[in-house]
Amino acid sequence: MWADNETSEDLLGFRVHAELLIDVINDENVLPVTIGVFGDWGSGKSSILKIVHEELSGENDELKDGTLVLYFNGWIFEGYDDAKAALLESIIEKFETHKTLGNKVKNKTAKLLKSVNWMRVLGLGFKKVVIPTAAAYLTGGVSLIPSLLNEFSNIDGKTLADKLQGEGADEFLKDLIKKNEPDESKLVREFRDDFKALIEESEIKKLVVIIDDLDRCTPERLIENLEAVKLFLNVEKTAFVIGADPRIVRHAIEHRYKTDRIEFADDPNSRNSRIVSDYLEKLIQVPYILPKLSDNEVETYMTLLFCKKELTESFGRVHSSFCAHREKNRYGVFGFGDIESIITEEEKSKLGESVSLLASLSSIITEGLNGNPRQIKRFLNTFTLRNRLVHVAKIPDFRIDVLAKLMVLEYSAPSLFKKIYDWQALQKGEPKEITDLEKLGFSNDLEEIKKQFSPDWATEKVIRWLNVAPKLTNIDLRDYYWISRDQLMGSISGSSLVPTHIRTLFKKLVEHGSGTILSNTISKEVVGKLSDADNEVLLSLLEKEVSKMPENGNLHKVFIELMAQCSSGTIESYTRAIKQMDHEKIPFSLRNDFILAAKKNTDVERIYAVFKPKSQISKALLNQSKN
Repeated sequence: MWADNETSEDLLGFRVHAELLIDVINDENVLPVTIGVFGDWGSGKSSILKIVHEELSGENDELKDGTLVLYFNGWIFEGYDDAKAALLESIIEKFETHKTLGNKVKNKTAKLLKSVNWMRVLGLGFKKVVIPTAAAYLTGGVSLIPSLLNEFSNIDGKTLADKLQGEGADEFLKDLIKKNEPDESKLVREFRDDFKALIEESEIKKLVVIIDDLDRCTPERLIENLEAVKLFLNVEKTAFVIGADPRIVRHAIEHRYKTDRIEFADDPNSRNSRIVSDYLEKLIQVPYILPKLSDNEVETYMTLLFCKKELTESFGRVHSSFCAHREKNRYGVFGFGDIESIITEEEKSKLGESVSLLASLSSIITEGLNGNPRQIKRFLNTFTLRNRLVHVAKIPDFRIDVLAKLMVLEYSAPSLFKKIYDWQALQKGEPKEITDLEKLGFSNDLEEIKKQFSPDWATEKVIRWLNVAPKLTNIDLRDYYWISRDQLMGSISGSSLVPTHIRTLFKKLVEHGSGTILSNTISKEVVGKLSDADNEVLLSLLEKEVSKMPENGNLHKVFIELMAQCSSGTIESYTRAIKQMDHEKIPFSLRNDFILAAKKNTDVERIYAVFKPKSQISKALLNQSKN
C-alpha cells in the first residue's frame, strides 16, 4: 500500500518544476514576486512545494544563502477565528523564534504582532472576538487583544460581567475600542512599513513563504489567506509561492464578490468573470500550471511506486537510474526493462507481474484517472487490497488483469460498471452484452452502440477501454464482482476523498435557493463544464443522497433539472436511485417539475415508467397528463 502524503521524494519527474520555481525565486531582479502553482486536486502541487522548501531551507534552522523559508499549510488553520491573522502571525513568529534572528528583531516583531491583533478586531464582529476575549480576561486567561486590558482593569469585575452579558454588550465594547482603535488604512500602511523595516533589520537576503492546501479551505478562509498575502505585495526581498486548484480559487473569489453584491451596469456574469481575473492577475505575478501526466509518465510513475513497495536495498539505485534516465529522455517510459540489470532475480519475480500488467493498462488508467497522481495511488491501493483478498479467499483461476480492467471502468464510469454487474448477475457471470459491445467497439461502430445500448458506451474513452486487453468475452465475471462488492453501492471515486470543487458544487446544488439559481448553476458549472470523471463523482454523490432521503423534493429537483438540460448520465443515475427508494415518500408535488422538464427533453418521460404505478407520484403524473 502507498501513503497518500506529499513528499519531497520525486517519483514523478517533477523536480524540474521545482527547480524552475527555485530559479525564479533566486533571481533578485524578479523579487518581490508571488508565484501561483496551479493544478487539479491531487496533481502533485504539494510534492513540488516540499521540494522547493527542502532545497531552499538550511539545516538546523540555519539560513541557507541568507534565505528564510516558511512553509504554511492553510488547511491546518481552517478552524481558527481568523486565517488571515494566523498567516501573518506565523510569518512574524518565524522571525521572532529564529535562533539567530530573534534577538535582532525583537522590538519589530512585538509591534507587528500588536498590529495583527488590531486587524483581527477590525476584521471580525465583536461577538466573535471581543466578547470571548473579555470572558478570557475575567477568568484569568490570556487576552487576544492586550490593548483592552487597561480598559477592563478600570471597571470592577461584577460591573464588567453585567455589561458583557447585557443587551448593550456590543455598544459597550464599541465605545471601549474606539478609544484605542487606529485608522484601518493607516494601520495597513504602518504594518507594511514595519515589515519592511523588519526585513532590513534582520539582514536576510530574502523571505520565501510557501502556502499550501488553500484548495482544501472554505471560500471564506481561502480569501482571508489571499488577503494576507496582498499585505506583502511589493515588499522588497519577498517571494510568496501559493499552491492551489485554480477552480477553487476562482470560486472563492466569485463567492466573495457575489456576497458583497457589488452592482454594475454590465452583465453580472461577465462582471464576475472580470473581477476574478483582475483579482488573480494583481495577486499572482507568475502563474505556473502543472501539466497532467502523459501515458508514458503514468506507466513510469506506477513502475516506481511498485519498486518502492517491493524493493528495499535496491530502490535507491532504481531511483538514481530513473533520475539519470529523465535527464537523457524526458519523454520515454522508464519501465521494467530499464531496471532489470540493477535488481536481483528474486526482485524481478516480485515486480514482473504487476509492472507488466499495469504497463498494458497505462493508457486507459491515464485517461480514466485523468493523469492524476493521487487518483493513481488510490486506484493502486484498492487494486492491491482486492488482490490480497483473492489470495485470502483462495479463488482459483483468478486473473488480475481482468480485475484491473474492470476497476478502471469502476473508477472512470461507475454507472457502466454497475450496468455490467446487472447484466452478469442475470446471466451466470457471462453477459452477452459485453460480447456485442466488444465486437462493435472493435469495428468502431458508434452509431450501432448508441442504438443498441446508450451514448455513454460510445465515448472515445469507453471504446478504448473495450478494445484494450484482456477481452471480457467468455469470462465468468461473478468472482470479480464478488471481490468488488464493497463498491457496488458506490464507487472508488465516491468512497475516496472527493475533490473539493465537486464537494462545493454538490453542496451548492442541494442547497439551491430557487429554481432559477439551480438552473443557472447547472448550465454554468455542470453541463459541458465537468470532466467525465468529475461528472460521475457528482452523480454518485447525488444518487446516494436522494436514495437516503426520497422525501427531499430539492434533491429530486436537482436530478430533474439535470435531465432537462440533457446532462450526461443523469437519467441512468436517477433511475438507479428511484429503484432503491420508497416511492410513497417521493413528493407528488414534483409532477409539474417533471412535465416542464419533459418539454425540454423528451427522454425525461422514461422516468415515468420507473415509478410504481400505484405510488402518489405516478398517479399525480397520470392526472397531470390527462389535464
